Amino acid sequence: MSKSKSSPRVFSREFKLGIIRRMLAGENVSALGRELKLMRKDLYVWRDRFLAGGPQALRGRGRPGKAGASASAGRGETAKAAPDPSTSAQGPAAELEAARTRIAELERKIGQQQVELDFFRQALRQARGARQGSDGAGVTGSTGSSKR
Repeated sequence: MSKSKSSPRVFSREFKLGIIRRMLAGENVSALGRELKLMRKDLYVWRDRFLAGGPQALRGRGRPGKAGASASAGRGETAKAAPDPSTSAQGPAAELEAARTRIAELERKIGQQQVELDFFRQALRQARGARQGSDGAGVTGSTGSSKR
């Protein structure tokens, strides 16, 4: 008999961000996938989504469940069919929404910068570690070519 396919696992945004930080810090993606019992492809998809859209892009992209699909479709149709009258007059509600949008953009940018900063810190540590040890006492320096 063949194995029955179980429902896909769902991971939190924080979990995915932790994995992405580890990837960007230089950890081996294959080893990370084995450790977490995840496919490398999925890890790369999460990383690419993050780099393209920040932490907000790590929300589930799959098809929502039956209850979620009808609820989100209903909300989308309602929002398009009946615009909020306070936003058309550029009232306080519109200003509040614009501010929230701007805050979300800035938080996404900060998240991207933090991951990049972590990546470069780790890369710098690794580069410094690779260079150390060759200038200590009693260590043979590099030699010239033999020119045969």
